[in-house]
Amino acid sequence: MVGMTRLCVPLTGSTCEQMAAGLTAAAAGGADTVELRLDFLQEWSEPAVRRLLEAAEAFPGDVIATYRIAAEGGHYDEGEAQRISRLEFVGLSGAVDYIDVEYEAWRVSANVRQKIGLVCDVNADTDRPRRRLILSKHDFTGTPIDLDSMLTTIAREPAHVAKIACKANTIVDALRMLDALRTSAAVRPTIALSMGEAGLLTRVLAGKFGAFLTFASLEAGQESAPGQVSLAEMKQLYRWDAIGPATQVYGVIGCPVAHSMSPAILNAAFGETGFDGVYLPFRVEPEYAAFAAFVDGCVVRPWLHLRGCSVTIPHKQNLLAYVEKRGGCVEPLARRIGAANTLCIEPGQQEDGTDAVVSAYNTDYRGAMDALLAGMGCRAEDLSGVSVAVLGAGGAGRAIVAGLRDCGCAVTIYNRTRDKADALAVEFGAEARPFEERVRHNADVVVNCTSTGMWPNVDDTPMPAEGLASRPLVFDTVYNPIETRLLREAREHGCRTVDGVEMFVRQAAAQFERWTSRPAPVALMRDVVTAKLRSAQH
Repeated sequence: MVGMTRLCVPLTGSTCEQMAAGLTAAAAGGADTVELRLDFLQEWSEPAVRRLLEAAEAFPGDVIATYRIAAEGGHYDEGEAQRISRLEFVGLSGAVDYIDVEYEAWRVSANVRQKIGLVCDVNADTDRPRRRLILSKHDFTGTPIDLDSMLTTIAREPAHVAKIACKANTIVDALRMLDALRTSAAVRPTIALSMGEAGLLTRVLAGKFGAFLTFASLEAGQESAPGQVSLAEMKQLYRWDAIGPATQVYGVIGCPVAHSMSPAILNAAFGETGFDGVYLPFRVEPEYAAFAAFVDGCVVRPWLHLRGCSVTIPHKQNLLAYVEKRGGCVEPLARRIGAANTLCIEPGQQEDGTDAVVSAYNTDYRGAMDALLAGMGCRAEDLSGVSVAVLGAGGAGRAIVAGLRDCGCAVTIYNRTRDKADALAVEFGAEARPFEERVRHNADVVVNCTSTGMWPNVDDTPMPAEGLASRPLVFDTVYNPIETRLLREAREHGCRTVDGVEMFVRQAAAQFERWTSRPAPVALMRDVVTAKLRSAQH
């Protein structure tokens, strides 16, 4: 590892005044470094730029000047001579510590090598040049196979920092980027990042693997590249300052997954208990092959320290199949339910991770039944004979049907795909009926186990309002938003309701305890998710 990884905020204001204000905000937010994205300026005025540079001199950390061309994701598409002249002007001011220039521009332009090379002291015989050169290469279409050779090629030039940023079309691309980062950062200052939602782990884990820096936007909406999270999210949600080489990695595997509240409550729980872990969202495409490729990719990289994952829609049955194929341990309850939501990985002794042990568990059962019993104010034995209409036959539906039947409930399953409802009913001694008949059910309790009504589709409901009349209790396992349309209409019809937050918190607490062997801070976890959901609604 070359040195401490910087947290850099790119300033993307359209005026010098906005960028100067951004300098102050970035310093207040805890950024170590800022990048002046000069290509975002809508007008170039030397007096205004001078004032910006005077403000930059007061920034407590390092300052990078970048004037990115459109071909590499920037906003500048005018004359190259003018661009280099302006970068030279900024560099000679003494206000910046680094200048970022595209590797291709450096390679083909003698003007760039002469002027920017002189400004950055690339040929000076000193370990402390006045300004340093970052040579960068970007690919907005995908992640090339030859990442190592790309970094090595850049490093052959007199660059102080080598940088590559590529679009991750799948999360496995991001794992390959971490491979390249580890190799390069061991011998030279390196920035290696994957762009897009699938690349988030390369941004958050950059410090774990010795990157020169990673980027975080000043605020949401001010990103300079796809996939950047905000400075506040990096510092607070992902606890950037607590991540080190030994930090254990956890996450939630799903598709979609950006809406998940799991990172908020699990990272808060890690912080509250002093556990050295970080929890990330992992977007993995729905197919089993994509799920297996990602988990296999993590297992054979034991240095990643992935120790466990929450697994949500649509991968709960993929998890069960994966662990069974690897000969891992499947909890009897999860096997009986036919779905799992919790992955555990125990590292082995082999350097390639091939002897790691994977296990699958189901905490949906416990979370759902605890939430339902709390909402009804009764004990498990009091549910015997209660009739329940269950909407959905997916992973959560399987867990809840199993729990309800264990308590002696009379369960009727309604699912859009009738065959799945029939199969589930046969497994657990329940009844299945066509989905369109759900409105005419006569159950005491309605439980929604589908994703209908989940953010952002908050106007959807799995049950028309006329199917809610005179029902004592309605339980919606959807937790985002807290009050779904289903619950709102249920209350309007005089029903008692149970929202998905309690189930979500209880199943997450069970995961935390399995991974860490520590008591979960349940009250804190509930407060965190409730606050975030209410904030999002407003």
